Amino acid sequence: MTISDRLGAAESEARRTALIYASAMAIVGSAAPIAISMGALAGHYLLDADKSLASAPVTGFNVGVALGALPAAAVLRKVGGRSGFMFGTIVTALGGAIGTAAIFAGNFWMFVAGLMVVGLGGAFVQQLRFAAADDAPAQFKARAISFVLAGGVVTAILGPQIVIFTRELFAPVMFAGSFAAIIGLAAVGAVILSFLRSHAHARANAQPVADDARPLLEIVRQPQFAVALLCAVSTYALMSFVMTGAPLAMVGCGFSPDEATLGISWHVMAMFAPSFFTGRLITRYGAEKIVALGLALLIGCGIIALTGIALWQFWTALILLGLGWNFGFIGATAMVANAYRPSEKGRAQGFHDFVLFSTVAFGSLMSGITYNAYGWNMLNWVIFPVSVLCLGALGWLVAQKRRQVAA
Repeated sequence: MTISDRLGAAESEARRTALIYASAMAIVGSAAPIAISMGALAGHYLLDADKSLASAPVTGFNVGVALGALPAAAVLRKVGGRSGFMFGTIVTALGGAIGTAAIFAGNFWMFVAGLMVVGLGGAFVQQLRFAAADDAPAQFKARAISFVLAGGVVTAILGPQIVIFTRELFAPVMFAGSFAAIIGLAAVGAVILSFLRSHAHARANAQPVADDARPLLEIVRQPQFAVALLCAVSTYALMSFVMTGAPLAMVGCGFSPDEATLGISWHVMAMFAPSFFTGRLITRYGAEKIVALGLALLIGCGIIALTGIALWQFWTALILLGLGWNFGFIGATAMVANAYRPSEKGRAQGFHDFVLFSTVAFGSLMSGITYNAYGWNMLNWVIFPVSVLCLGALGWLVAQKRRQVAA
């Protein structure tokens, strides 16, 4: 077999694996828009007095993702993708069951705990993009990441539609049906993941740590890793901060929960639809330029949101928010994937996602508090200084690279 034949076979196998991961992302990943679109509204429904804590269930979900980042990476490293990701679906189903029981019991903090467990399962879903990159040849890595995240297009439709059709399933107990549906999603996801070859995501993970593995601090202090982490964290946290408050703001402005859910649907569609070509754009123009484009779109979101509170303005802002997340986060993920050696990926990816989702969790909690205290406009004003900081860091990194090439 020639070298080109081997490369072709490797890319073909990577495509097959990425397709399975994308399908799992589409199905199991639909738990996230359910938790995000209904978490704050269900929290508001369960609370008797202080409504400022309404977004705490969404925070619980994000805390679960953050806390699960390192354990999920460790489980996948230990048992491989097939068994590891299927274990993640069990955790997701358990969280859905706890959340459903909590709504029936009218127990707010039990509901927060249930969404935290859903978030722990979500930590495995977040590892899908790294798994696809790890299993792909170098020339296919960026496309593999975007290919997997493209599965979110189905999520954008499936998650909100499940909410619309199940929100009143157990009326007069509102929202319980939506969280019960998470159990079914997890079961279907487990079936999809069973088609993974047993060696998928286990080849590199099964290798012993090489002597060239650097300490975590040395990896993190690289300009490429540090700036990529800053942009990934900022892009994702801003998205969560604004998105978590959006359903509360829309309902507060007189729109129905279904209209708020459809707004989240358009938002999630915008988050994932560009993934069909984001990888190609990164390959052609470079990750830094694509991240900068994402940050510019986030600024556009803030501008539109501040112009008024008509339904089209909410929805347009949410679409721009999703597009900005896609370009900013996928671009930053590609930058991170090129900042560590194969022997370092477990610690680098785990640290990355721990910092990422810890910040996202804080952002989602502050969203409800900020909205309750200062209103919808303040959520959008925060976009501008954070985006400008990231654009400045990107400009500095590009200048550093040019100086190195010139030298």
